[in-house]
Amino acid sequence: MAHLSEQEIVRRQNLQKIIDLGIKPYPPELFPVNTHAATIKAGFQPDQKNFQDVVIAGRMMSNRVMGKASFAEIQDSSGRIQVYISRDEICPGEDKTLYDQVFKHLLDLGDFIGVKGYTFLTKTGEITIHVKELVLLSKSLRPLPVVKVDADGVVHDAFTDPEQRYRQRYVDMVVNPDVRRVFELRSRMYTSMREYLNAKGYLEVETPVLQPLYGGAAARPFVTHHNTLDMKLYLRIANELYLKRLIVGGFDGVYEFSKDFRNEGMSRFHNPEFTQIELYVAYKDYEWMMSLVEEMLEKVAIDLHGKTEVQVGEHVIEFKRPWKRYTMFEAIEHFTGIDISQMDEAQLRATARQLHIHLDANIGKGKIIDEIFGEKCEAQLIQPTFITDYPVEMSPLAKKHRTVPGLVERFEAICNGKEISNAFSELNDPIDQRERFEDQLDLGKRGDEEAMMLDEDFLRALEYGMPPTSGLGIGMDRLAMIMTNSNSIQDVIFFPQMKAEK
Repeated sequence: MAHLSEQEIVRRQNLQKIIDLGIKPYPPELFPVNTHAATIKAGFQPDQKNFQDVVIAGRMMSNRVMGKASFAEIQDSSGRIQVYISRDEICPGEDKTLYDQVFKHLLDLGDFIGVKGYTFLTKTGEITIHVKELVLLSKSLRPLPVVKVDADGVVHDAFTDPEQRYRQRYVDMVVNPDVRRVFELRSRMYTSMREYLNAKGYLEVETPVLQPLYGGAAARPFVTHHNTLDMKLYLRIANELYLKRLIVGGFDGVYEFSKDFRNEGMSRFHNPEFTQIELYVAYKDYEWMMSLVEEMLEKVAIDLHGKTEVQVGEHVIEFKRPWKRYTMFEAIEHFTGIDISQMDEAQLRATARQLHIHLDANIGKGKIIDEIFGEKCEAQLIQPTFITDYPVEMSPLAKKHRTVPGLVERFEAICNGKEISNAFSELNDPIDQRERFEDQLDLGKRGDEEAMMLDEDFLRALEYGMPPTSGLGIGMDRLAMIMTNSNSIQDVIFFPQMKAEK
């Protein structure tokens, strides 16, 4: 046990002493919980004497022993509540072992206990459970981090290190209960969106995570190998091409909450494993899809917060329709004073140098425009804003603009300085799509590691005919950051990817 701390050694010794006393430290029997701490606190009325047959369980988070009686706190999934424990109540006979030895000396903070009793008010007015029965449900062998606050209000020894919190989320949620609220809000966000899309009659579907060809986005994939088939496979970077196959197959509207994987850099806005929703609706275009996004995210804000305004850091984000709109070229001219709409690749590179933007030598015209927009415009778009009408080079899966040559019918929604959604009037011309894929192959030969592959089966599907379709992708993690006022993507993912632990 040389690697164990002194506290861990003591806890293991306490565990053995409990076993030696004939008490099961991890009993198999169910414990019939019938309420929760928050329910009691919200509903107890002393004059009505309700909550008189309470069965509750949770972690023991504090313990104040005072001779033959003690006060402790139990923390369950809803919060904390005080319990009062009397030796003669839980040990009514001659044998006082459960109180004198186990409760006073062998139970540790963090242990799971179950209690049965009735609710009352203490002299100080605190809602408390008077314990009639007590049982150990699970012995904790590691001490929880203890938060100490000194006389000046300074916090010491709190579990605040971000790497520790992300790596040991199970501890983070115990000692920082507000963390659970973030994930409860995230779950409600999914529910709100499902309600909205299901009410429109769209079908929630599942498509492959392991794909023989990756596509639907410009990104580097994770690569794996299937032994039985002896073939290379990729973890999907997007599910777009499969969902559009379903539109070819006859569905009018399909959507999927998908786990996607991109073998790229990590930051407070990027995790290699992330979640997005993709939606495809036949006989619609990108203008229609903008209205849907406005309406759906306004609903999400109201469902989560009761209003269309959401506090995010120092900003109040207003999701009420309608949102501001710029074309991409308008946005760049608005924030830089430079009109790049008629520039060729050499002129764009010169403009980027003028704006002090570093460019890789192997990227093409579309990526250069994207870099200029990302560096000079995106961070300044705090309120929800649609950026529309992208250059064709940036969007190999989008339909050409109906009136402006060289552009496509695409929009991104930017909020709090970051893209949260991307949408097209989908390209359904198989000949044009093949030419776009071939252009991507040329970019790949130039060294662009994010260029798309040519997917012959997808082209074959388009050749059977796909109706006019609008498609949408929303980054659920980034949207969750906004809706929960979280500063980092790691704060809204239960178990974010971490470097190897030393």
